[in-house]
Amino acid sequence: MEESSGGREKRRYPRVLINLPIEYQDMGDSNLRGAMVVNAGVGGFLMECTRNIPVGTRLKVTLLFSRGFELADFEAVTQVVRKEPHRKEDPEGNLRWEGYRYGLEFLQVLEEDRWKLTWLLGGQSESEDLIRALFSQL
Repeated sequence: MEESSGGREKRRYPRVLINLPIEYQDMGDSNLRGAMVVNAGVGGFLMECTRNIPVGTRLKVTLLFSRGFELADFEAVTQVVRKEPHRKEDPEGNLRWEGYRYGLEFLQVLEEDRWKLTWLLGGQSESEDLIRALFSQL
C-alpha cells in the first residue's frame, strides 16, 4: 500500500497481494487472453501481462481462484486507468519476463461477484456480519 509522507494511506481501497490467473478480452473482441493479477482491492486489480494495452481500454475480465475444493471465478468489466513498463529478472539479474503492469478499475460487477471478491480479499467475517444485519431487519 502506498503512504503519503504523513503516514496516511493514499489509496481509496486497501490492496491485498495475490498471484492469480486472469482471462481478459477487449470489449467487443472475442479473443481471450491470459495474464496475472498481483494485487487486488474492492476498487480494482493490478494486472501484469506482455500485451501493450492503451490506457482507457475497457476489458471484460475473469479472475480464477480456488474456493475450498472448487474452482471459482470473479467477472467484471474494467477500465485500464494506469500503465507502466515492467520486467522480472531472476536472482542473477537475467531477464525472465518483460511487459506491463496495468491498474484496472472496476466499472461493472454483479452483486454475486462482489461477494466473491470480498471473500477472496479475506473479508469472510465482514460478509457474514453484513448478511446477518440484512436478515435481522426483515
